[in-house]
Amino acid sequence: MSLTGFTSPAWFLLLIVAALLVAGYMLALRARRRRTLRFANLAMLERVGATRQGMVRHVPPALLIVALILLTTALAGPTAEQRVPRNRATVMLVMDTSLSMEAADIPPNRLVAAQRSATSFVRGMTPGVNIGLVSFAGTASVLVPPTTDRKGTIHAIDRLQLAESTATGEGIFAAMQAIDSFSAVVGGPSGPPPARIVLMADGKQVSPTENMNDPRGAFTAARAARKANVPISTISFGTAHGTVEIERRSYPVPADDAAMRQIARISGGDYYKAASAGQLDNVYEDLGEQIGYEVKKADASKPWLALGTLALIAGAGSALFIGQRLP
Repeated sequence: MSLTGFTSPAWFLLLIVAALLVAGYMLALRARRRRTLRFANLAMLERVGATRQGMVRHVPPALLIVALILLTTALAGPTAEQRVPRNRATVMLVMDTSLSMEAADIPPNRLVAAQRSATSFVRGMTPGVNIGLVSFAGTASVLVPPTTDRKGTIHAIDRLQLAESTATGEGIFAAMQAIDSFSAVVGGPSGPPPARIVLMADGKQVSPTENMNDPRGAFTAARAARKANVPISTISFGTAHGTVEIERRSYPVPADDAAMRQIARISGGDYYKAASAGQLDNVYEDLGEQIGYEVKKADASKPWLALGTLALIAGAGSALFIGQRLP
């Protein structure tokens, strides 16, 4: 645990008291030694000296000083960065269901592999995150609005069906509309929960046109997402050698890595490449860590308080055991 600051550093002024106590203790020892040498019988002092506890007698005051330092640190309110589950966030999964997802370059095919990984992602997400689902081919459909009900989202993922065309921009716009509607309902005094879109696609946009800067294109949607402060994490799924068979003809369907990278860049999100089911699992696991958890400054005074209390008890106990009295 590394400390990141203190909420009440003024309490450290008590360390001046600790320093004064140490100085007073040293002066008291020196004065006691002088009195002893002045008035004691030297021969008797030599005989008794062999039975004195020596350095052990300094243990109780030393422990009490340590206890004071530890308890002062606890009072100063130390904080540390801790990874805690998010208690409010919105994530929209946007999944490509165009015919290119039938390519078997990722067995058994891209869609089935994507369904399996997305299901694991949803199941592993922390309870406070609301997850929704959008599927898109020629058009986009909000299958599940943001919800903490994991069963409904998983059921919708299992029922995804392939269709013609690829309207990537429409998928992003549909996700943003779902986020806006949800935020309007749950937004409180602290504002709507932070939101993110996770876009998983393999093919190039072909609807409404191949121009991604079209008013309904993917790049236009990415710019709108950035303006709304909704980053898009893109997953380019598939290989450069994927093919699908339509009416007994084979068509190449390479993953469009460049477009997916650009969508992420424009929106302020992250880009991931997944050319296998294993890589896709790792990507979703990474996203789950990013989205499901956040790093916060949390109170870290308990260890200092516990150690200070133990040192205080040890100091008092050793004083009674060694000197038969409290210091």
